Amino acid sequence: MSDIRGKRIMVVGGAGLIGSHIVDQLTDEDVAEVIIYDNFTRGTHGNLAAALKDPRVRVFDVGGDITQADILASAMKETDMVVHLAALWLLQCHEFPRAAFDVNIRGTFNVLEACRDAQIERLVYSSSASVYGNAQFTPMTEDHPYGNETFYGATKIAGEHMCRAFHHRYGLSYAGLRYMNVYGPRQDYKGAYIAVIMKILDCIDRGERPVVYGDGSQSYDFVYVGDVARANICALKSDATDSFYNVGTGIGTSIKELAETLVELTGSDLPIEYRTQEQSFVTHRIGSTQAAAGDLGFIARTPLAEGLKKVIEWRKADQDRANASALVSAGQPAQNEPPIKREENSASA
Repeated sequence: MSDIRGKRIMVVGGAGLIGSHIVDQLTDEDVAEVIIYDNFTRGTHGNLAAALKDPRVRVFDVGGDITQADILASAMKETDMVVHLAALWLLQCHEFPRAAFDVNIRGTFNVLEACRDAQIERLVYSSSASVYGNAQFTPMTEDHPYGNETFYGATKIAGEHMCRAFHHRYGLSYAGLRYMNVYGPRQDYKGAYIAVIMKILDCIDRGERPVVYGDGSQSYDFVYVGDVARANICALKSDATDSFYNVGTGIGTSIKELAETLVELTGSDLPIEYRTQEQSFVTHRIGSTQAAAGDLGFIARTPLAEGLKKVIEWRKADQDRANASALVSAGQPAQNEPPIKREENSASA
C-alpha cells in the first residue's frame, strides 16, 4: 500500500463532478495539502465551497489549464501525487474533435511530462469504459477488446497508452480507472451536454412525459460519484501499477428501468414516452468489478435508488439556492425571508 499521509495531492479537474468529490474525501485523510488545478470551464467554485473551508485545501491560483504546460509544470513542483481527471467529455469530443485532441491528448501528455519532471510519486489517470465500445460479453473484464468508435474513446485509449509508455520509459507509478456511467450530486443539469438522468428530471419538472429513445432496453452500469471518488483514493493508496481497472457496480440497468425509478422517486404519475432511436454511441455496457476489488480494495456501495434519491434532493436544493439568489439580485426577498424595510425617502435603483 502507498502511504498518502503527509502528502501534497493535486487534483487536476478538481472542481468538476468527480474531482470535487475526490477533494471532499481527501479532506478526511491525513494529507498535508490538496491542490485543485482547474480552469473552471465546467467545474464550479460552488462544488468546492465545503472543501475550501479546510485550510489544507486551495485552488492553484496562477492558472488551471492543462494545455498551458509551463503553468502546469509550476503547479507540479508543489505536489507529491496527482489525480488527473481534466478532459472534454463524450459529446464535446464528438462535436469538436480537434479540441478533443488538444485537451484530452496533448493536455494529458503535458500532465505526464510534468509528473515525470517533478518526480511525482503516484498518478491516478481517469480513463473511461468508452474504450470498450459496445460489450462483446458481460460483465466486461479489463482485457475486453478495444471496440471504441468515438473521438472521446480514442482520446482515452491514447491517454492509457501514454501512461504505459511513461511508466516503462521513466518509471512513473500510475493506475488507470475506467469509469462506467457516473452520476450523482453536482452533475451538470444546465449546460448543453447533460446526462440522461438530468434530461428525465427536466421533463418531470416541466410536467412533461419523460422521454426515452428506442425501447429503453439499452443497459448500462450506473455508479454513484461518491463511490467513484473513493475508487480514486483506493488507487492512490494502492501499489498496483501499469494496470487499468473498471469502476462500476457490475449491475446493468436499462434506460427503461432508470426512467421508471426516477418517476417513482419524484412521485410523478407521468407515463414514459418512447421515441424513435436517435444517436446512441453505446447500447450495452456492464463492467466486471473483480480486478478493482482484488487489486485496489474497491467495491461500490451505493444502490442505484439510494444514489438517485440523493441526486434528486441535491438538484432541488441547488435550484432553490439559484432561485433565492436570483430574487436577491433582483432586489426581492428570498422565500421565507422578511422583506427589507426601506426608509421612506430612500432611493431605489
